[in-house]
Amino acid sequence: MELKDVIEKRASIRTFTDEPVSAEHIKEIIRRAGLAPSINNSQPWKFIAITNEEIIEKMGKIVQKKVLEYFPHENIKEKMMAQAKVLRFSSFFMDAPVLIAVEMSPYQTVIEELLKGRELSLEDVNRLRNYPNIQSIGAAVENLILSAFDLGYGACWLSGLLIARNELEELLSIKSPNTLAACVAIGKPREFITQRDKKSFEQIFTLID
Repeated sequence: MELKDVIEKRASIRTFTDEPVSAEHIKEIIRRAGLAPSINNSQPWKFIAITNEEIIEKMGKIVQKKVLEYFPHENIKEKMMAQAKVLRFSSFFMDAPVLIAVEMSPYQTVIEELLKGRELSLEDVNRLRNYPNIQSIGAAVENLILSAFDLGYGACWLSGLLIARNELEELLSIKSPNTLAACVAIGKPREFITQRDKKSFEQIFTLID
């Protein structure tokens, strides 16, 4: 598929068939993700592909428990509806044939040497640079999602499950200083959908000449 077609036709898929994703396709999707640009070519990522149904279900139940703990509905109708929506969007990945967990390592930079003896901390610099390792992860996840679509699958970028980051990191054996940055659910779409409306070109473009 042409890159233009992949970008224009990709949409977030949240319902999947039971058809498995082949190991060869999982590896190819992750291979392409690893080709993404990153700050100083640091490549601050590792990818954990989970196809074990029991593990995926366990992850989902951990997330659901955390949602119920953090966002009780207190028998108020509006809150009950909001809680149900959060539960759905945080754990629909339980129906996906494969879940890709993206592990992020901290960015090591030569600036650390320059900071010795100064009040400015490495965290201050990372904040000023808007966290280049997180930006790098975003590029890799975009490659991953577009590659999945190119190979005939649907995918959805997940951040809601990070409400249970600590518990999920323990389950997936992600050790500090690395962290779980995001997950991507992948599978054959139960139905193909189109992209939601996007802002007009005029709203997102400025030319300074």
